[in-house]
Amino acid sequence: MSRDVIISIDAGTTVIKAVAFTLDGQQIGMAGLPNHYTNTADGKAEQDMLQTWKTVVDVLQTLIGSIPNLATRVAALAVTAQGDGTWLIDENGTPTAPALLWLDSRARDIVQEVVTRETYPEIFSINGTGTNSCQQSAQLAWFKRNRPDILARSATALHCKDWLYFKLTDVRTTDASEGTFTFGDFRTRQYDRALLEAFDIADLAPLLPPIMDGVKQSHRLSAKAAQETGLEEGIPVVLGYIDVVCSSLGGGLFDPEGRAGCSVLGSTGVHMRLALTPDDVRLNGECSGYTIPFPHEKACIQMQSNMAAAINIDWIVDVARDVLATRGIRPSRSEFLESADEIIREQSSGGLLYHPYISPSGERGPFMEPFARAGFIGIDSSNGFFTMMRAVYEGLAFAARDCYSAMGPLPSEVILTGGAARSKALRSILGDVLGAKIRCSQREETGAAGAAMIAAVQIGRYADLKTCSEEWVAPYLGDPETTNSIPADHFTSLFHAYQTSREALRPVWKDMAASAKGAPQ
Repeated sequence: MSRDVIISIDAGTTVIKAVAFTLDGQQIGMAGLPNHYTNTADGKAEQDMLQTWKTVVDVLQTLIGSIPNLATRVAALAVTAQGDGTWLIDENGTPTAPALLWLDSRARDIVQEVVTRETYPEIFSINGTGTNSCQQSAQLAWFKRNRPDILARSATALHCKDWLYFKLTDVRTTDASEGTFTFGDFRTRQYDRALLEAFDIADLAPLLPPIMDGVKQSHRLSAKAAQETGLEEGIPVVLGYIDVVCSSLGGGLFDPEGRAGCSVLGSTGVHMRLALTPDDVRLNGECSGYTIPFPHEKACIQMQSNMAAAINIDWIVDVARDVLATRGIRPSRSEFLESADEIIREQSSGGLLYHPYISPSGERGPFMEPFARAGFIGIDSSNGFFTMMRAVYEGLAFAARDCYSAMGPLPSEVILTGGAARSKALRSILGDVLGAKIRCSQREETGAAGAAMIAAVQIGRYADLKTCSEEWVAPYLGDPETTNSIPADHFTSLFHAYQTSREALRPVWKDMAASAKGAPQ
């Protein structure tokens, strides 16, 4: 039986998937199971490490059982997973505590200490990533202050995909993406002691595993892991990059000329551009966003992320549904959106501005403001519901432009994924506001595909990712969509108003937060 399949593990926060691809990129099978975590009001968000591994085993066994002779056809096994967080193990490879997830916010006070120091911009200039409580640097500092006993028992600090790689190969390592955006210099792709010293955890440096590039190196599936999963011992196991990098790779961000951007409009909004060299990276004065090594020479992904994207649409749709329900009409969200899409496209632009900061956590990209809140500007008696809904869509597009502007020139083409990408109105508005061609990826499992692409290059199926992308990505990209062709200067003027007003509102948001805190119950 020929080795004609790559299996990719994509371990998300709530779902773990195993996806099978042919060597030329066709998806031939997928299995998935829920992944559970616990969280509490004090900011704790933890995951059982052994249960996560067991779920991976179950998913692989399910996939193997669904495709004839799959276990003997596997050419490589690739791994990607949720980013950030802290997964601690001892000398024997046994977890010393539940994993702290990227959702864990108990280190927020430590982060506040770090980002308010005069030296913080120097730290940001090294790794190009805004410090956040989701990151392992802050979480190790939290362990040092609150649970030094756990650190004393620990030998290695891993991330989720690193933990799974260890269980598959017995090798303790991490990749260049997570290793350097948390602890290192994106220029050298190595750890930098200054990042550790900033959090007073330089003494914990021995916990950090070696950094490895999965494009260039792999390890073999161990006998124990083979027995547990049902795969054959000795097959290559490839450590992918962090899930967001793999998703961008599988979705179509890789462009050797650096023209494309990639936006994921799900519950949150993630906006990425490719910087082909470290010199192409543009750091912003707000010290926000991520700079993450990409699996191509010295390229990096720059990423800015809005706290809320489609959640804004859900909110205004639910307002309408509540009103309709009083008359006994109860459309689902999808039914309402489908019927409203063309109406929104036909609405005139410019009557209202909307800031889409509807998350109770405020905003993080491209500016960091925990008190930021959503709101309309410019309402008058001529504005109806669909004018307001059009403004919400434009607000999401302005938020995307805000993020891209903080990272350099606006992209000439944007690959769009996520649930909100189904809206033709939103795609059209986004194209107009960015002045870019919009294309949608038809690939369902872009994260798993990206990890599998790294594996395909590593085992020699392709000479490089450019060649691999031509076969794995290009056929799944839709044609560039035409927009309404509203003059560019119209949205340039509105975008200026969008940015000016959000800056002017900052003290107002803080006053409102203080008022709410002191309000009688």
